[in-house]
Amino acid sequence: MARLQLDFPEDNFVYSTMLTVRITDINAGNHLANDSMISMISEARARFLFHMGVPELSEDKTGIIVTDLATMYKSEAHARDQLLFEVGLMDFNKYGCDIIFRITRPADGRLIALAKSGFVFFNYNASKVVPMPVQILNAFQEALTNKPSINKVSHQ
Repeated sequence: MARLQLDFPEDNFVYSTMLTVRITDINAGNHLANDSMISMISEARARFLFHMGVPELSEDKTGIIVTDLATMYKSEAHARDQLLFEVGLMDFNKYGCDIIFRITRPADGRLIALAKSGFVFFNYNASKVVPMPVQILNAFQEALTNKPSINKVSHQ
């Protein structure tokens, strides 16, 4: 089976946040467990969407749902490591796009993982996928166009 390869354009990262590996995130191999990495990616995604003004659920009961997640692990992380999650956007379509992640350990500059999470907008009242709201698409495109230096991005 072919190995997964993820390669992201540098200009697509528009936000960053720091997360700490907790002792409860460690597996029997004494490093960050896969399920905990997925939870950390989900937290970084939630922080990014909040930063961008995307509500968890709008008044008409539209929200986002994750359609896929791919993660490529490059190095181990350990308890109490501070990890930098750089977050970006790519591969837009009518209903959503991909949120991309580059996870590094600033203490030594090691790349820990790359990940991509596809999502679409979903109306829970109608139980169907709906087009991305124009104001959210505009906010995403604005973030990509007027991207601050990654060093100036908020570490919420």
